[in-house]
Amino acid sequence: MLWELIATVFAGLGAAGIALLLRKLSSNRAPRWLIPVFAGAAMLGFQIQGEYSWYQYQASRLPAGVVVVKAIEQKAAWRPWSYLYPQTLRFIAADVANASANTQNPDVKLVDLYFFERRAMARRVPVVLHCGQMARADFTEQLDIPISSAPLSAQWQSLSADDALITAVCTG
Repeated sequence: MLWELIATVFAGLGAAGIALLLRKLSSNRAPRWLIPVFAGAAMLGFQIQGEYSWYQYQASRLPAGVVVVKAIEQKAAWRPWSYLYPQTLRFIAADVANASANTQNPDVKLVDLYFFERRAMARRVPVVLHCGQMARADFTEQLDIPISSAPLSAQWQSLSADDALITAVCTG
């Protein structure tokens, strides 16, 4: 974040320099207010570009076997351009390559989910999926792992058959 702040300041300084050059080339006929306008526009443009390119950059850096299962797009009043083109500032990825099946019930798989958010550290959360009954539960010591087609406890949450997490882990 510090480097992003430094880059934003330098973008503003560079644009202000271009405005100063324009004033010199026009024999100081260009208005003086052009300098802060150029600086502010460059800084704002740099930040907007960074917001929109963050998701693609982070997703491209994921190791092989880690799949994005959900991207959350956001709109905000203080970012009016986000109503035209929503920004992806959070996403969830699953470590499909290292998912492990339960020895007693192969329909039950343990997978790590990674929660990414702009300007925040990534978080890892282990999750248990029941591929046969399309359900998920947080991995804890108290989790009741069902045997075969036994009914699920209240700890389990139902998922739809077309859920991206079920698709990635169970069929992938």
